Amino acid sequence: LTRPGRFDRQITVDKPDLKGRQEIFRVHLKGITLEDDVEDIAGRLAGLTPGFAGADIANACNEAAIVAARRNVDAVALEDFEKAIDRVVGGLESSKIISQTERDIVAHHEAGHAVAGWFLEHADPLLKLTIIPRSSGALGYAQYLPKEVFLRTREQIDDIVCMALAGRAAEEIFFGRVTTGASDDLRRVTDLVYSMIQVYGMSGKVGQLSFPKDPNAYYDEKPYSNATAEAMDEEARAIVDGAYERTLGLMRERREEVEKVAQLLLERETITHDDIVDLIGERPFQGDSEYKEFVSRREAEKLVEDDDNSATEEKEQIDKDTEDTSLTPGIVMNKESTQFGSSVMR
Repeated sequence: LTRPGRFDRQITVDKPDLKGRQEIFRVHLKGITLEDDVEDIAGRLAGLTPGFAGADIANACNEAAIVAARRNVDAVALEDFEKAIDRVVGGLESSKIISQTERDIVAHHEAGHAVAGWFLEHADPLLKLTIIPRSSGALGYAQYLPKEVFLRTREQIDDIVCMALAGRAAEEIFFGRVTTGASDDLRRVTDLVYSMIQVYGMSGKVGQLSFPKDPNAYYDEKPYSNATAEAMDEEARAIVDGAYERTLGLMRERREEVEKVAQLLLERETITHDDIVDLIGERPFQGDSEYKEFVSRREAEKLVEDDDNSATEEKEQIDKDTEDTSLTPGIVMNKESTQFGSSVMR
Protein backbone atom coordinates (compact mmCIF):
# COMPACT_ATOMS: atom_id res chain seq x y z
CA LEU A 1 0.00 0.00 0.00
CA THR A 2 2.46 2.61 -1.18
CA ARG A 3 0.51 4.22 -4.00
CA PRO A 4 0.88 8.01 -4.55
CA GLY A 5 -1.12 10.08 -2.10
CA ARG A 6 -0.57 7.79 0.89
CA PHE A 7 1.81 8.67 3.69
CA ASP A 8 3.22 5.18 4.13
CA ARG A 9 6.93 4.77 4.78
CA GLN A 10 9.02 1.87 3.52
CA ILE A 11 11.83 0.77 5.84
CA THR A 12 14.58 -1.39 4.36
CA VAL A 13 16.57 -3.49 6.82
CA ASP A 14 19.77 -4.73 5.21
CA LYS A 15 22.06 -7.39 6.58
CA PRO A 16 24.45 -5.81 9.11
CA ASP A 17 28.03 -4.89 8.28
CA LEU A 18 31.04 -5.66 10.49
CA LYS A 19 30.20 -2.95 13.04
CA GLY A 20 26.52 -3.88 13.04
CA ARG A 21 27.26 -7.56 13.66
CA GLN A 22 29.55 -6.63 16.54
CA GLU A 23 26.75 -4.64 18.20
CA ILE A 24 24.26 -7.48 17.66
CA PHE A 25 26.70 -9.97 19.19
CA ARG A 26 27.01 -7.73 22.25
CA VAL A 27 23.23 -7.98 22.73
CA HIS A 28 23.06 -11.78 22.38
CA LEU A 29 26.18 -12.40 24.51
CA LYS A 30 24.78 -10.61 27.57
CA GLY A 31 23.17 -13.68 29.09
CA ILE A 32 26.10 -16.02 28.35
CA THR A 33 29.03 -16.67 30.68
CA LEU A 34 32.13 -16.17 28.55
CA GLU A 35 35.70 -17.36 29.02
CA ASP A 36 37.10 -14.13 27.54
CA ASP A 37 36.13 -10.47 27.49
CA VAL A 38 32.80 -9.79 25.76
CA GLU A 39 34.30 -7.05 23.55
CA ASP A 40 37.06 -9.35 22.28
CA ILE A 41 34.60 -12.17 21.57
CA ALA A 42 32.09 -9.88 19.85
CA GLY A 43 34.77 -8.28 17.68
CA ARG A 44 36.27 -11.56 16.51
CA LEU A 45 32.92 -13.24 15.90
CA ALA A 46 31.72 -10.25 13.89
CA GLY A 47 34.67 -10.75 11.55
CA LEU A 48 34.02 -14.49 11.24
CA THR A 49 30.35 -14.15 10.25
CA PRO A 50 30.06 -12.11 7.03
CA GLY A 51 26.54 -12.24 5.60
CA PHE A 52 24.94 -13.24 8.91
CA ALA A 53 21.63 -11.60 9.82
CA GLY A 54 20.47 -11.04 13.40
CA ALA A 55 18.65 -14.39 13.51
CA ASP A 56 21.81 -16.23 12.35
CA ILE A 57 23.82 -14.50 15.09
CA ALA A 58 21.25 -15.45 17.75
CA ASN A 59 21.31 -19.03 16.46
CA ALA A 60 25.12 -19.16 16.62
CA CYS A 61 25.17 -17.85 20.21
CA ASN A 62 22.55 -20.37 21.38
CA GLU A 63 24.38 -23.20 19.60
CA ALA A 64 27.71 -22.17 21.19
CA ALA A 65 26.13 -22.35 24.65
CA ILE A 66 24.86 -25.86 23.87
CA VAL A 67 28.32 -26.95 22.65
CA ALA A 68 29.88 -25.65 25.89
CA ALA A 69 27.23 -27.41 27.98
CA ARG A 70 28.04 -30.70 26.24
CA ARG A 71 31.67 -30.19 27.26
CA ASN A 72 30.47 -29.72 30.87
CA VAL A 73 32.32 -26.42 31.37
CA ASP A 74 31.31 -23.27 33.24
CA ALA A 75 32.05 -20.72 30.48
CA VAL A 76 31.68 -20.57 26.71
CA ALA A 77 35.00 -20.33 24.83
CA LEU A 78 35.82 -19.04 21.37
CA GLU A 79 36.19 -22.63 20.11
CA ASP A 80 32.55 -23.26 21.01
CA PHE A 81 31.46 -20.31 18.90
CA GLU A 82 33.57 -21.51 15.97
CA LYS A 83 31.90 -24.93 16.09
CA ALA A 84 28.52 -23.24 16.29
CA ILE A 85 29.28 -21.11 13.24
CA ASP A 86 30.35 -24.26 11.36
CA ARG A 87 26.97 -25.78 12.14
CA VAL A 88 25.06 -22.67 11.01
CA VAL A 89 27.09 -22.41 7.78
CA GLY A 90 27.50 -26.08 6.82
CA GLY A 91 24.87 -27.93 8.82
CA LEU A 92 25.20 -30.78 11.31
CA GLU A 93 28.09 -33.18 11.06
CA SER A 94 26.90 -36.40 9.44
CA SER A 95 27.96 -39.98 10.07
CA LYS A 96 27.81 -40.96 6.40
CA ILE A 97 29.96 -43.92 5.43
CA ILE A 98 32.32 -42.75 2.68
CA SER A 99 34.76 -44.97 0.83
CA GLN A 100 38.47 -44.18 0.88
CA THR A 101 38.37 -43.36 -2.85
CA GLU A 102 35.66 -40.77 -2.29
CA ARG A 103 37.57 -39.29 0.66
CA ASP A 104 40.65 -38.94 -1.55
CA ILE A 105 38.61 -37.15 -4.23
CA VAL A 106 36.96 -34.80 -1.72
CA ALA A 107 40.30 -34.02 -0.07
CA HIS A 108 41.98 -33.15 -3.38
CA HIS A 109 38.89 -31.18 -4.47
CA GLU A 110 38.98 -28.99 -1.35
CA ALA A 111 42.78 -28.76 -1.47
CA GLY A 112 42.47 -27.46 -5.03
CA HIS A 113 40.18 -24.66 -3.84
CA ALA A 114 42.54 -23.79 -1.00
CA VAL A 115 45.76 -23.75 -3.05
CA ALA A 116 44.17 -21.80 -5.91
CA GLY A 117 42.92 -19.15 -3.49
CA TRP A 118 46.34 -19.10 -1.83
CA PHE A 119 48.13 -18.21 -5.08
CA LEU A 120 45.48 -15.95 -6.67
CA GLU A 121 45.93 -12.32 -5.70
CA HIS A 122 42.27 -11.28 -5.49
CA ALA A 123 40.89 -14.42 -3.83
CA ASP A 124 39.28 -14.17 -0.41
CA PRO A 125 41.48 -15.24 2.53
CA LEU A 126 41.03 -18.87 3.59
CA LEU A 127 39.68 -19.47 7.08
CA LYS A 128 39.09 -23.22 7.37
CA LEU A 129 39.04 -26.39 5.27
CA THR A 130 37.18 -29.59 6.17
CA ILE A 131 36.20 -32.92 4.64
CA ILE A 132 33.74 -33.85 7.40
CA PRO A 133 30.37 -34.67 5.75
CA ARG A 134 27.41 -32.48 6.66
CA SER A 135 23.69 -33.14 6.90
CA SER A 136 23.14 -30.59 4.13
CA GLY A 137 24.69 -33.09 1.71
CA ALA A 138 28.10 -31.45 1.48
CA LEU A 139 31.00 -33.90 1.71
CA GLY A 140 33.39 -31.06 2.54
CA TYR A 141 33.71 -27.33 2.22
CA ALA A 142 36.16 -24.46 2.36
CA GLN A 143 35.29 -21.47 4.52
CA TYR A 144 36.63 -18.09 3.45
CA LEU A 145 36.45 -14.60 4.89
CA PRO A 146 35.02 -12.53 2.04
CA LYS A 147 36.00 -8.89 1.98
CA GLU A 148 33.08 -6.57 2.58
CA VAL A 149 33.56 -4.50 -0.57
CA PHE A 150 30.95 -2.97 -2.84
CA LEU A 151 32.93 -2.76 -6.08
CA ARG A 152 34.90 -5.42 -7.94
CA THR A 153 37.04 -5.24 -11.06
CA ARG A 154 37.13 -7.74 -13.93
CA GLU A 155 40.45 -9.09 -12.65
CA GLN A 156 39.00 -9.72 -9.19
CA ILE A 157 35.99 -11.57 -10.62
CA ASP A 158 38.28 -13.66 -12.85
CA ASP A 159 40.25 -14.81 -9.79
CA ILE A 160 37.02 -15.71 -7.96
CA VAL A 161 35.87 -17.78 -10.95
CA CYS A 162 39.21 -19.59 -11.12
CA MET A 163 39.12 -20.39 -7.42
CA ALA A 164 35.60 -21.82 -7.78
CA LEU A 165 36.73 -24.04 -10.68
CA ALA A 166 39.87 -25.24 -8.88
CA GLY A 167 38.13 -28.18 -7.17
CA ARG A 168 37.08 -29.73 -10.49
CA ALA A 169 40.48 -28.92 -12.02
CA ALA A 170 42.22 -30.75 -9.16
CA GLU A 171 40.02 -33.80 -9.75
CA GLU A 172 40.99 -33.87 -13.42
CA ILE A 173 44.71 -33.41 -12.72
CA PHE A 174 44.97 -36.05 -9.97
CA PHE A 175 42.37 -38.63 -11.03
CA GLY A 176 41.98 -38.08 -14.77
CA ARG A 177 38.21 -37.67 -14.45
CA VAL A 178 35.68 -35.33 -12.88
CA THR A 179 32.77 -36.03 -10.53
CA THR A 180 29.43 -34.49 -9.60
CA GLY A 181 31.01 -32.83 -6.56
CA ALA A 182 31.51 -29.52 -8.39
CA SER A 183 27.79 -28.89 -9.07
CA ASP A 184 27.50 -26.03 -6.58
CA ASP A 185 30.77 -24.50 -7.83
CA LEU A 186 29.53 -24.58 -11.42
CA ARG A 187 26.23 -22.95 -10.43
CA ARG A 188 28.07 -20.09 -8.73
CA VAL A 189 30.42 -19.68 -11.69
CA THR A 190 27.51 -19.59 -14.16
CA ASP A 191 25.63 -16.96 -12.16
CA LEU A 192 28.74 -14.81 -11.76
CA VAL A 193 29.81 -14.99 -15.41
CA TYR A 194 26.34 -14.20 -16.75
CA SER A 195 26.15 -11.27 -14.32
CA MET A 196 29.44 -9.99 -15.76
CA ILE A 197 27.92 -10.08 -19.25
CA GLN A 198 24.28 -9.17 -18.66
CA VAL A 199 24.48 -6.74 -15.73
CA TYR A 200 27.99 -5.32 -15.30
CA GLY A 201 28.81 -4.66 -18.96
CA MET A 202 32.13 -6.54 -18.77
CA SER A 203 31.83 -8.27 -22.14
CA GLY A 204 33.60 -7.46 -25.36
CA LYS A 205 30.82 -8.84 -27.54
CA VAL A 206 27.78 -7.42 -25.75
CA GLY A 207 29.49 -4.16 -24.82
CA GLN A 208 28.35 -1.51 -22.35
CA LEU A 209 24.80 -2.84 -22.05
CA SER A 210 22.94 -4.07 -18.99
CA PHE A 211 19.96 -6.44 -18.89
CA PRO A 212 19.16 -7.08 -15.22
CA LYS A 213 16.75 -9.90 -14.52
CA ASP A 214 13.14 -8.91 -13.90
CA PRO A 215 11.64 -11.20 -11.22
CA ASN A 216 8.13 -10.44 -12.52
CA ALA A 217 8.89 -11.34 -16.14
CA TYR A 218 7.74 -14.57 -17.77
CA TYR A 219 10.29 -17.32 -18.46
CA ASP A 220 10.56 -16.59 -22.21
CA GLU A 221 10.29 -12.82 -21.86
CA LYS A 222 13.66 -11.15 -22.56
CA PRO A 223 14.56 -7.50 -23.28
CA TYR A 224 17.03 -8.55 -26.01
CA SER A 225 16.99 -10.47 -29.27
CA ASN A 226 17.82 -14.12 -29.87
CA ALA A 227 21.03 -13.07 -31.60
CA THR A 228 22.11 -11.14 -28.48
CA ALA A 229 21.21 -14.14 -26.31
CA GLU A 230 23.35 -16.38 -28.51
CA ALA A 231 26.24 -13.91 -28.25
CA MET A 232 25.91 -13.93 -24.46
CA ASP A 233 26.00 -17.72 -24.35
CA GLU A 234 29.12 -17.83 -26.54
CA GLU A 235 30.83 -15.17 -24.45
CA ALA A 236 29.98 -16.94 -21.17
CA ARG A 237 31.33 -20.25 -22.51
CA ALA A 238 34.53 -18.54 -23.69
CA ILE A 239 35.09 -16.86 -20.32
CA VAL A 240 34.55 -20.07 -18.34
CA ASP A 241 36.69 -22.15 -20.72
CA GLY A 242 39.52 -19.62 -20.46
CA ALA A 243 39.28 -19.54 -16.67
CA TYR A 244 39.29 -23.35 -16.51
CA GLU A 245 42.43 -23.59 -18.66
CA ARG A 246 44.10 -21.02 -16.44
CA THR A 247 43.10 -23.01 -13.35
CA LEU A 248 44.38 -26.28 -14.83
CA GLY A 249 47.74 -24.59 -15.43
CA LEU A 250 47.82 -23.38 -11.83
CA MET A 251 46.99 -26.87 -10.52
CA ARG A 252 49.79 -28.41 -12.61
CA GLU A 253 52.23 -25.77 -11.39
CA ARG A 254 51.20 -26.21 -7.73
CA ARG A 255 50.61 -29.95 -7.84
CA GLU A 256 53.00 -30.62 -4.94
CA GLU A 257 51.26 -28.05 -2.70
CA VAL A 258 47.83 -29.49 -3.51
CA GLU A 259 49.03 -32.99 -2.62
CA LYS A 260 50.45 -31.79 0.72
CA VAL A 261 47.22 -30.05 1.69
CA ALA A 262 45.13 -33.07 0.60
CA GLN A 263 47.22 -35.48 2.69
CA LEU A 264 46.98 -33.23 5.75
CA LEU A 265 43.21 -33.07 5.24
CA LEU A 266 42.98 -36.86 5.08
CA GLU A 267 44.97 -37.05 8.30
CA ARG A 268 43.16 -34.35 10.34
CA GLU A 269 39.86 -33.87 8.44
CA THR A 270 39.81 -30.17 9.37
CA ILE A 271 42.67 -27.69 8.94
CA THR A 272 42.97 -23.95 9.42
CA HIS A 273 44.76 -21.00 7.86
CA ASP A 274 47.73 -21.43 10.21
CA ASP A 275 48.12 -25.11 9.24
CA ILE A 276 48.42 -24.17 5.57
CA VAL A 277 50.96 -21.45 6.39
CA ASP A 278 53.09 -24.07 8.17
CA LEU A 279 52.67 -26.48 5.25
CA ILE A 280 53.24 -24.37 2.13
CA GLY A 281 54.36 -21.00 3.49
CA GLU A 282 52.81 -17.56 3.61
CA ARG A 283 50.66 -16.25 0.77
CA PRO A 284 52.80 -14.44 -1.83
CA PHE A 285 50.38 -11.49 -1.75
CA GLN A 286 50.07 -9.00 1.06
CA GLY A 287 46.50 -9.13 2.33
CA ASP A 288 44.59 -6.51 4.27
CA SER A 289 45.98 -6.24 7.79
CA GLU A 290 42.47 -5.89 9.26
CA TYR A 291 41.66 -9.47 8.18
CA LYS A 292 44.75 -11.14 9.65
CA GLU A 293 43.41 -11.34 13.20
CA PHE A 294 40.27 -13.08 11.90
CA VAL A 295 41.77 -15.66 9.54
CA SER A 296 44.71 -16.56 11.79
CA ARG A 297 44.27 -17.74 15.36
CA ARG A 298 48.01 -17.25 15.80
CA GLU A 299 47.75 -13.64 14.69
CA ALA A 300 44.82 -12.99 17.03
CA GLU A 301 46.70 -14.44 20.01
CA LYS A 302 49.73 -12.34 19.08
CA LEU A 303 47.62 -9.17 19.05
CA VAL A 304 46.19 -10.01 22.48
CA GLU A 305 49.68 -10.72 23.82
CA ASP A 306 50.98 -7.42 22.40
CA ASP A 307 48.10 -5.56 24.04
CA ASP A 308 48.84 -7.26 27.39
CA ASN A 309 52.56 -6.44 27.08
CA SER A 310 51.80 -2.83 26.24
CA ALA A 311 49.50 -2.54 29.25
CA THR A 312 52.14 -4.11 31.52
CA GLU A 313 54.89 -1.79 30.23
CA GLU A 314 52.64 1.21 30.68
CA LYS A 315 51.85 0.20 34.28
CA GLU A 316 55.57 -0.36 35.04
CA GLN A 317 56.40 3.05 33.60
CA ILE A 318 53.71 4.71 35.73
CA ASP A 319 55.04 2.94 38.86
CA LYS A 320 58.56 4.02 38.01
CA ASP A 321 57.51 7.63 37.49
CA THR A 322 55.68 7.55 40.82
CA GLU A 323 58.80 6.27 42.58
CA ASP A 324 60.99 8.90 40.92
CA THR A 325 58.73 11.76 41.96
CA SER A 326 58.18 10.60 45.56
CA LEU A 327 59.69 12.80 48.30
CA THR A 328 62.35 11.59 50.77
CA PRO A 329 62.12 13.15 54.27
CA GLY A 330 65.06 15.34 55.31
CA ILE A 331 66.09 16.35 51.74
CA VAL A 332 65.66 19.98 50.75
CA MET A 333 64.22 20.42 47.23
CA ASN A 334 65.47 22.98 44.75
CA LYS A 335 62.31 25.00 44.25
CA GLU A 336 63.43 26.21 40.85
CA SER A 337 63.94 22.77 39.33
CA THR A 338 61.29 20.50 40.85
CA GLN A 339 58.61 19.85 38.23
CA PHE A 340 55.56 17.61 37.99
CA GLY A 341 54.38 17.18 34.42
CA SER A 342 54.21 20.57 32.79
CA SER A 343 53.64 22.58 35.97
CA VAL A 344 56.54 24.10 37.90
CA MET A 345 56.59 24.37 41.69
CA ARG A 346 57.52 27.86 42.75
